[in-house]
Amino acid sequence: MADTIYRASKTRSQGRPGWSVTFRHPRRRDKDGKWGLKIRRGLGTIIDEEADVLVDQINELLSNQGWWNVNQRANAEDQFDKVVVSAFYDGIETGKINSIELRDERIPLPTHEDGYARIMLVGTTGAGKTTLLRHLIGSDHKQDRFPSTSTARTTTADIEIIMSSDEPYEAAITFISRSETRIYVEECLQEACMAVIENKSDEQIAERLLTHPEQRFRLSYLLGTWQDAEETISSDDFLFDDSNIEEPTDAEIVALDEKEQNAAQLREYVKRIKEAVSLISTKLAKELNSLSNQESPSDTEAWLELFAEEVSEEKDIKELAKNIVEDIKKRIDMVKAGEFVLDPTGWPLMWTCSEPERKVFLKDVRSFASNHFRQFGRLLTPLVDGMRVRGKFQPIRPELHVADKLVLIDGQGLGHTAKSAASISTDVSERFFDVDMILLVDNAEQPMQAAPLALLRSVGISGHTHKLALAFTHFDLVKGDNLGSFPLMRDHVMNSVRNATSSLRDSLGNAVATALETQIYNRTFFFGGLDKTIESIPKGFIFQLKDLLAEMQIASGPPLDVNVAPKYSVGGLEVALQDAVRGFKQPWKAKLGLEYREGISKEHWARIKALNRRFAELNRIEYNDLKPVADLVARVQESLSRWLDNPIEWTRTPENDEEKFVAISNIRNDVYVGIHDISKQRLSTEEIDAWWAAFQLRGTGSTRVRAKEIDEIYERAAPRISSVPNEESDSFLKELYTLIQKAVEENEGQLLYHNTGSSP
Repeated sequence: MADTIYRASKTRSQGRPGWSVTFRHPRRRDKDGKWGLKIRRGLGTIIDEEADVLVDQINELLSNQGWWNVNQRANAEDQFDKVVVSAFYDGIETGKINSIELRDERIPLPTHEDGYARIMLVGTTGAGKTTLLRHLIGSDHKQDRFPSTSTARTTTADIEIIMSSDEPYEAAITFISRSETRIYVEECLQEACMAVIENKSDEQIAERLLTHPEQRFRLSYLLGTWQDAEETISSDDFLFDDSNIEEPTDAEIVALDEKEQNAAQLREYVKRIKEAVSLISTKLAKELNSLSNQESPSDTEAWLELFAEEVSEEKDIKELAKNIVEDIKKRIDMVKAGEFVLDPTGWPLMWTCSEPERKVFLKDVRSFASNHFRQFGRLLTPLVDGMRVRGKFQPIRPELHVADKLVLIDGQGLGHTAKSAASISTDVSERFFDVDMILLVDNAEQPMQAAPLALLRSVGISGHTHKLALAFTHFDLVKGDNLGSFPLMRDHVMNSVRNATSSLRDSLGNAVATALETQIYNRTFFFGGLDKTIESIPKGFIFQLKDLLAEMQIASGPPLDVNVAPKYSVGGLEVALQDAVRGFKQPWKAKLGLEYREGISKEHWARIKALNRRFAELNRIEYNDLKPVADLVARVQESLSRWLDNPIEWTRTPENDEEKFVAISNIRNDVYVGIHDISKQRLSTEEIDAWWAAFQLRGTGSTRVRAKEIDEIYERAAPRISSVPNEESDSFLKELYTLIQKAVEENEGQLLYHNTGSSP
């Protein structure tokens, strides 16, 4: 980023009577790729004094680097004129603060040189990966309650745990920005307003407000829950007598008077929401009749779209969003332990603490990690985007102390349905390169559903098959008259695994599918009763846990060294990329509602707009299960992975198939890294202006126009490859050819033209 502080000045608008402002932008590049693009923007005024005020505001933005981030746009809108905000933030290059780097500044992740192995746990939501993690680090279900578990989406941010023999315990926790929080709050308000239109009860309106559609951001954790004046049903009437129920300490439980205050505040929020909706509905009824008087489903949908736009622009809703964010900030101010690092607006970037006593340390950390309902109203969990802790974390039973130098990384679940598992999030796949083991945690009762299969596919095509391991939970629940012994139960589960990997053979190629099967056969572990205390778990599962820990510790060993490399002809490469582009764009045309495709539903306009907003305002490239960057990465890498399996010859004759596979996997690794970079650059960075323009569309028919605008972004990012050359497709092909050539040559191979032996 440019460190130069530029100054803005006013000039006369060319051919117009008003004033303009000119300045060099510290976060936009000129045609030579240098920071400091010259901006000229009309100020919309002919009055000198008004123009001076606007120029002074731009100079205030230019003088403080804390504003030079697209995530600050919403905050800027609260302080500066909209003309100024538009001039400065339109087209700004994304500059999201890297939360991993922030945590590194406080607690660096140990490396192989330190003797550490890095293990990433991934799996379907609810499979039990966090419960398994508890046993790996010796976290007691009742005493420690860390990390938090439940059957829902509990883990909403990366949790990095460093096993250490040193004292004290330390934590570095990073947060989403104030702007991102504001956007989540606005989207929750949108849902609550829709509930009013649907004539829902006040309690249901509050429920919509308190839980974001993605289920990641839960306002109930921060603001408390809705409570009627009289509770007619006791929750205790539905509880079993279970001594394993986890309860917070008395000091952590939100007091009754505070709960009542929170509930009163929620009732006030719901009242304000209903009042704002009444005003909007009255306005729309004058223009388009009421919602109930719409004549067709398409008219109803159009009315609701316009209603949502009015909600997003309604000043009372904007003010309410601002009030809720300030209410959230009060919860942050309640935290007395540790220290906060703040951004220029006073919002927390990171919280750190150092504490010699484990019990006290975990109590402090639980404010940022817990999900217990008795703490609702004070939990900061929804604001956390990453947590790193270091301390004496080791299994409770001494015989399990076979691995003392591990970094354990737990992240968000993969999702349950085939729809949500189409592509693995780039947040997950980009970490493949940094870890030594990818531990897929799956449910043995229902093994190898869509999400785990998607993970296997991603691991295989990226060349990280050697890092894969499987842990099946709920193995004690695999029961049947024909399953009377451990071997029979194991074979039953593994047969499902073999069937699943066989289904990947066509898409991955024989070499990758075979390697996955071999790796899974040699590196699968079985667990049951993980929700119980370690003393209650049968010894067979304890042996499995010991074997897994031992395998984790040696995972950082050096990879197999090979002295052979493939040679490739570019013949067939263009065809492979044609398939990749087609495989990316055709499903998205169906999702955008521009084409019909069997098996792919049109996405609701509100979800497409939410995705659009993340690209335009948040430097986020995914919304829920809508992952265009991950989709492009997956389709291109799948095609290239199969192409890489077919070199024309080798630098010497490989000794065996394993040597061939390792040599090609090394190239797959490098190509996969490059495809992530190219996909994000082409779909996000280079198209930020287009994403912003699409998001700004308003009025009747804007949904269809937005879909077409997004489709055009995809067309420019991944242009159609055909026999008729054009500038866009040539540029795309050149980037990929350059990437492939570099990856091949850096691994001692060659990329040749038409089997002639000449390099490109």
